[in-house]
Amino acid sequence: MKHFPNNYDRLNRLPTFDLYLGVNYWTTVNIVNASTAYVFEIIAVSPANYLQVCLVNIGLGTPFISALDLRSFQSNLYPGSNTTQALVLLSFFRNTVSFGPNRYHFGTDDHQIRFPDDPHDRIWQKYEDVSTWTGVPDIVNGIVQNSPNDTYSGPSAVMRSASTPLNDSTMDLWWSSDSSMNIDIATKFFLVLYFAEVEAIQENASRQFDILLDSNTLVSAFSPISMMTTVFSGIVQGSGRHGISLVATSVSKLRPSISAMEIFLVRPLNESATYSEDASSMMIIQSRFSLKRNWAGDPCSPAAFAWDGLNCSYTPRGPPRITGLDLSHNNLSGPIPDFLGQLSSLIFLDLSSNNFSGSIPTNLLQKSQDGFLTLRTDNNPNLCGTDNCGPIRNQKKRKTKLVLEVVPPVVLVSVALLVLAIWYCRKKRPDVTRATNPFENRRFKYKELKLITDGFKTIIGKGGFGPVYIGYLENGTPVAVKMRSQASSQGNTEFLAEAQHLARVHHRNLVSLIGYCKDKKHLALVYEYMDGGSLADHLRGQEACRTEPLTWLQRLNIALDSANGLEYLHRSCSPPLIHRDVKTHNILLTANLNAKIADFGLTRAFSSETKTHTTTQPAGTLGYLDPEYYETSRLSEKSDVYSFGVVLLVLITAQPAIIPISDTERKNIAQWVRERLSEGDIESITDPRIRGDCDLNSVWKVADLALHCTMRAGRVRPTMTEVMEGLRESLQLERSMRCSSTGTLADADSDSVGVPESELVGETSAR
Repeated sequence: MKHFPNNYDRLNRLPTFDLYLGVNYWTTVNIVNASTAYVFEIIAVSPANYLQVCLVNIGLGTPFISALDLRSFQSNLYPGSNTTQALVLLSFFRNTVSFGPNRYHFGTDDHQIRFPDDPHDRIWQKYEDVSTWTGVPDIVNGIVQNSPNDTYSGPSAVMRSASTPLNDSTMDLWWSSDSSMNIDIATKFFLVLYFAEVEAIQENASRQFDILLDSNTLVSAFSPISMMTTVFSGIVQGSGRHGISLVATSVSKLRPSISAMEIFLVRPLNESATYSEDASSMMIIQSRFSLKRNWAGDPCSPAAFAWDGLNCSYTPRGPPRITGLDLSHNNLSGPIPDFLGQLSSLIFLDLSSNNFSGSIPTNLLQKSQDGFLTLRTDNNPNLCGTDNCGPIRNQKKRKTKLVLEVVPPVVLVSVALLVLAIWYCRKKRPDVTRATNPFENRRFKYKELKLITDGFKTIIGKGGFGPVYIGYLENGTPVAVKMRSQASSQGNTEFLAEAQHLARVHHRNLVSLIGYCKDKKHLALVYEYMDGGSLADHLRGQEACRTEPLTWLQRLNIALDSANGLEYLHRSCSPPLIHRDVKTHNILLTANLNAKIADFGLTRAFSSETKTHTTTQPAGTLGYLDPEYYETSRLSEKSDVYSFGVVLLVLITAQPAIIPISDTERKNIAQWVRERLSEGDIESITDPRIRGDCDLNSVWKVADLALHCTMRAGRVRPTMTEVMEGLRESLQLERSMRCSSTGTLADADSDSVGVPESELVGETSAR
């Protein structure tokens, strides 16, 4: 096993990077000691007959790797690993262990047990030095057997390495979360405990004990079987310290004993690989044309890191499909490949501004002429339209139709990675959705924007970036076009880098960036159009938005949707993103009142190691701006939490973020609410339009949550994950009140907006 290559990337720093198995997040590798070996292991089901191990550069040093091992397991081994979740061996360093993976034997010497003693070559190391324990005496000769229905295959050498307390009737085992493995309150740990009686005990002696997991009984009055392995497993949830206690019962003559233990993190497998035929076609394109792009790993997944120039469709019914391909401006030569016509879901293909020659393949031309494909081939001087090199006829446009296929069968494998760092691919997180619009992630010309906006005819808004116009794409899809004003400070280089990055950020509660324009002096962003207006409009009761005020239940759903979008920016983007200007004007709604966070063009990537970023000019909106950020210029995710807390208070009160008390006095809404609630009167701050039709306990809970979000010190504010949990509890209170009063949730407002699908049908797997 190799050690860390000293300053190999000349950055003079120890690297931190992400590790993926295929398209799904595995762990974060945080090298803190150049002389330490870092080993990471995952037990997973392969979705195909091949595997990709991806190392992701997150801007904190160049990844590297020293060794990679692959071990195949029988199909019944480790049943906790399946097609929906993987088991990641916890990497928590104890004081007296040689490396991090938490697979332990309980022998008294420091030797490691692996192949050939373990035919699967798992590495079992000593738990740690505990002065009050001793090895089990008078060990019986022979082999410890596994039961016929065994699913963990504990090696005999491991099972014979057992410990017991010297003078106590209890054995306490513990572990703590490892921050490098992206652990939070929702993380689930899967424990596997191995027991066997290997002591030659007399007939009148007995060993019996209870097994407690975080003070909850896992097994009662257990007696190990002589020279036979017994395995127990359990699940606990949450970050922080966890413990296992083996407690002798009152009838036991002998103290507890244990042979081995494994601690895993449960990693949901939420991402699907690109449809195999589409992926194969992209590999051929990459090989044939030797394109120098970010084309590594899977073409469409994770969604936030799809290959440049691709547009993919994502549905819960099948794998991602490639619907758009932009190969323009690449100086490609030779004939257009026939296999491009075999991409059955392709509805947009841009081959313009290359050096293609010959005729357009018949299958592509026919799909184009039939209206099933938008095909661009302009600025290819040697390209002809048909087999006879005739001109390309005008192509009529029709609505497109996507063809979805089923996911291929799976094969069970185990992957053990001996890591000192990593190779490049990309990153994800659940709840990601992307539009099937073939123009998404498109780079527009200024003349195209002028055409789709009808000469910039209708302004629908104006912000710090510039005016916003309504427009319509070629297929009739409405869009919002934000043109940079001459007064904007956004620079050309800064703008282009930001636009290309934001085009990869997709989530059902974020307004999608469809494309961008950098054409000489013209800069623009093209977003999906939100026909429900902004949350601020609804709270102000603008007639253009709605004649009836939002109910409390609708406001809770909007809040949960918005929190979900922010949580995605903070936890699922790599590097994480901070919005910096969360406010009611930047929460946009659909006609059905689904909420999406908008205008996160001000976001900046920040370090996942420090979770902070120093800026010279704090940006934000008065009343919503984090005072700690304003005073120190140190930006963190807690700055967004503060702003969102203000949004919650505005939702409750319908008051502005800065409340006029008199002609000369104004108060921040958080201060105003704190003063009112100190008198215990929630009704006095509640919007009169919802006061008579809400559960005040639910309102109290949201108000308390909002005040925690707006604490002056960022370190004591909750995370967006914790905010979402609080909002779900408030939503449940409100729904319970409506159920108890009406006996049903027939009210249309009770739709499950913002609630994960798992909560609607009951949780069946780790998420």
